Formats: sequence, C-alpha cells, structure tokens
Amino acid sequence: MTINHFVGGKSWTGSSIRTGDVFDPATGTVAESVLLASAADVGQAVEIAAAAAKSWKDASLAKRSAVLFAFRQIMHERRAELAAVVTAQHGKVLSDAAGEVQRGLEVVEYACGIPTLIRSGFSENVSTGVDSYAIRQPLGVVAVISPFNFPAMVPLWFVPIAIAAGNAVVLKPSEKDPGAAVLMAEWFAEAGLPEGVFNVVHGDKEAVDALLDHPAIKAVSFVGSTPIARYVYQRGTANGKRVQALGGAKNHMVVLPDADLDLAADAAVNAGFGSAGERCMAISVVVAVDPIGDALVGRIAERMAGIKTGDGRRGCDMGPLVTGAHRDKVASYVAAGVEAGATAMVDGRDPVVDGEPGGFWLGPTLFDHVTPDMSIYTDEIFGPVLSVVRVPGYDDALELVNSSQYGNGTAIFTNDGGAARRFQHEVEVGMVGVNVPIPVPMAYYSFGGWKASLFGDTHAHGLEGVHFFTRGKVITSRWLDPSHGGINLGFPTQS
Repeated sequence: MTINHFVGGKSWTGSSIRTGDVFDPATGTVAESVLLASAADVGQAVEIAAAAAKSWKDASLAKRSAVLFAFRQIMHERRAELAAVVTAQHGKVLSDAAGEVQRGLEVVEYACGIPTLIRSGFSENVSTGVDSYAIRQPLGVVAVISPFNFPAMVPLWFVPIAIAAGNAVVLKPSEKDPGAAVLMAEWFAEAGLPEGVFNVVHGDKEAVDALLDHPAIKAVSFVGSTPIARYVYQRGTANGKRVQALGGAKNHMVVLPDADLDLAADAAVNAGFGSAGERCMAISVVVAVDPIGDALVGRIAERMAGIKTGDGRRGCDMGPLVTGAHRDKVASYVAAGVEAGATAMVDGRDPVVDGEPGGFWLGPTLFDHVTPDMSIYTDEIFGPVLSVVRVPGYDDALELVNSSQYGNGTAIFTNDGGAARRFQHEVEVGMVGVNVPIPVPMAYYSFGGWKASLFGDTHAHGLEGVHFFTRGKVITSRWLDPSHGGINLGFPTQS
C-alpha cells in the first residue's frame, strides 16, 4: 500500500513517482510506502492552499470555531484509531501513543476558543473624537514541518491554531511515520473544513527546501534536531518568512540530597525510557548531588530490571526505536560510553524482548560516573540511554545545566521550597519542572526552550502560538461631525 498526499480536500498523488519505505519497527519489515513530493508537487499544493486561504481568512470566527469543535469531537471519538496508527509506524507502546493523542487533543480544545484568543483592545477618545483599536489577521499560507517522534501531537501543536486563526496550512510530516497526518487531514475534511485549507505533502529534503523557498509560504513551524532547526531558520528567514524552529535537547534532572529518592528514581525511569527515549523532553542526564549518588543509582537500576521491552501492541512497557539505522546509531553511543570509561550499570544492547527478532530493539541503558566530556553527555542521543553525573553541591549542578548548549527542559527534585524557587529563577532553560520530570506545558501555556533548543522568538501553542500565526494591525479612526475640519500641517498631537 502507498500512502498518498492529501491536497485540496482529497487524496492526491502529484507528479513525482519517488517513494520511501515505511517500516513496522516492531518487526523490522516494510509495511507500506509513501510518496515523496517533488518541488513541483509542493508548489502545486501551495497554490491550492493559497487559493483556499483567500476565502478562509474571511470565514467568521463562529464558522472557524465550529469546524474546530467538530474536528475535536471526531478526534475524541476515534482517538484509539489514531493511537494505533502511531504505534504501528513509530513503535511506541499503545498507552504512550494514547497519551500523545490526548495532549494533541488539548491544543485542539484550546484552539476552539479562537474568538476569545484573537480578541484585542479598543480605546475610545485617545484624542478628542479619535478612537484606536487593534486587530489580528491571518498570515495566509503557513507550513508545518514535523518530526517522527510525535507524528500526531507535534502537528497538533500548530495546525489547529493556524487554521483557527484563518490561515491555510501545508504540513510536511516525517516520511518515517506519515499515516497520522493523513488521518487527521481526513478528519478535518469530515469536520467541514473547506478544501485546500489543510494539506499534507510527504517528502524529504527536496520538499522541505521547496516550502522554505516558496514565496507564498509566510511562516514555517518546525520541530527536529538542532542542526536542521538552524538550517530551517536560516533559510526560511533569508526568504523573508516568519520561522519558529524548535531544536534538540539534553534535559537534566537535578536530585538534591533531601529529595524523595523513590519518587526521583521512578521519575528518572519514566522520563528516560518512555517512548524509548525518543522525546525532545526526555530526561537523559540525572545530576545526583552528593551524597545520594549510590542510593539513587541503585534505585534506578532496580526499577529498570522490571521494564518489559517489546511490541507496543502486546502490553509492553517500551517499544522499539523507529528505524534500524537509528537503533544502530544509539547503540554506537552505548559503545562509546563504555569505551570512554563510564560505568554501564545496565547495558541494553542485547535485550530480551517480547517481539519479532527483526524489530529495531535496544533495551534501557544506564551509565553511572559520566563526565561532561563524554559524547553520551554532550550529544542528544534520542534513545533509551540515561546518564548519571555526580556533583558535590547545588551550585555545581546549576553550573552543569547552564553550561549546556541546549536549554529545552529541566527538572529539580527536592523537598526544599527555597532551593526549588532559587533553581527555577537561576536556571537558563525554557521549561522547568519541580518534582515533575517532563514539564510539558498545558495547551494554554507555550512550549519551547532557550539557546540551541529554539531558533526564533516564538514558542509553540498558547498565546505565543496565536500571535505567531497572526499579525497585528492598529487602526486609528475619527468620524467627523460637521463642526470639525480645517487645514493643519503640524504633526498630529493629542488634545
């Protein structure tokens, strides 16, 4: 079976005959193929979106919110179907896929409130008989380029808000697991969204570059690795586009000596190995503040022994990695950690799994006595590898976190309110958890990091998302009555 594009309200093949393989990660076999768009295909899709944007921007707020409400209802009723597609193509276990869908649904629900979210201010008599007010208008056609690790949730960070704000959207999902994007596009059509307002174009770098270069694309939202985020930002802004490019991460979890170590160990395992570590918000570094290192590492290792790795459709705890190439890359980091002298408390390179032998398996891995010069510490591994770094005190932990090139998410585990408050104030990271290992904000706040974890000034969803997909306009008006008028060439002033 070949997965087609979805353009103009229907399945669409375009002109390119190039295809890519879509694997079932739990078996290692090719399950489907996906069309890969040419630059000409992208151009045609953008033209269709541009034509649709002209009328959609004039649709009433009531009409836009009604479509979002209808889409929300369809997604709510059929979310198990969407989760199953995510598991089949990405590999994460069904419960994790269901959680991803739920978090995406929360953004849809937020976008349903667009009449309130887009409301601006009005000031009467800013000068005598003169009123001033602000409005926000859609940009036109916007592009969303989403990663493989959250094929449902990440598109839903952007698409519902962009559509609610009156834009047309061209989504380029990851070619590794494109099925979720097409299913959601079908649901939007079923919800009454006009043809061409939401389009899905599959592809590789050729499609990405075509979106970044096309003059009708006014804004680009991207999530992926830092090198590609930097590339998208530089090429997109060079072409005059508004860009929010969310990059990589190396998230630290600081554990102070007064913390509940059982809670901290549970959190480290859950945040380090959920979705096989393929999360930009995964905890990949535990910073153990003396003298609790031995006790904390022991608790983490003990909990890891109970993790069941296998096919996500069989009730396992952790599934495979998304591709064989990625599995091999992550395994090479495990080898590098051993070679560098870190202590491999748990080595996941030869796991016992509940699944087919050809699946892209790698078990949970735990390193102790990791130092900041090791590649397992410096690089974003994006797999089930957890490193423990030991430090003598709070100041050393803070310096370690703030010295990282990344600033996506971090967490601190402590029972000391003063220490927690100091940490949240001093740490140079965009999202902070206090006894919460994965501090992903709710839909009405905004998601995004600092430093090399974000290129651009605007975070995803929340009010920042609404502002990203709209532009402001301020109107100053005066309605003259017959007693006013006359010539005055002076600079206008208040009176």
